[in-house]
Amino acid sequence: MEPIVGPERPVRRRLGLRGELLLALLPTAMILAVLLLVETLSRQRLLVASLASSAFLIYLDPQHVTNAVRTLALSHLTAALAGSATCAVLGEGYSAAAVAMVGTIFLMILLDVVHPPAVATALGFAFRAENTSGIALFVLALGIVCALVVLQRLLLWTLAWLTRK
Repeated sequence: MEPIVGPERPVRRRLGLRGELLLALLPTAMILAVLLLVETLSRQRLLVASLASSAFLIYLDPQHVTNAVRTLALSHLTAALAGSATCAVLGEGYSAAAVAMVGTIFLMILLDVVHPPAVATALGFAFRAENTSGIALFVLALGIVCALVVLQRLLLWTLAWLTRK
């Protein structure tokens, strides 16, 4: 997977204000629902911060390989586990965060699942003591965001079908 540079790089086709707002509505609503779920179940608000960044990337380009369900899920799961493991071994703090971040980046590259917001997931779990209980909730929230990928792609297809002349 190499970036396309120069004049051959396709420009993201904008949909007009109404279409762009419609595309942004679903990720926004989804993250607000995830925040409500997390608040109701555990009050571990920071666990979903990186997922909000993922949702915005999904809005920006839902068909990009970085936003594929496989990439999204594996990168965030790897990051959560790396952050939790380094926190357990090194204790909560900067050392754990540094090792979790480097380990997450290495594993994302190795597994070909690079999704930049996952680095924030690694940091979030590395900075939190007693964060293992948050992994189950994070996985639930991640599943909801993965569903967002499918919904955004369906919405794009529907918009293309409706605006076809």
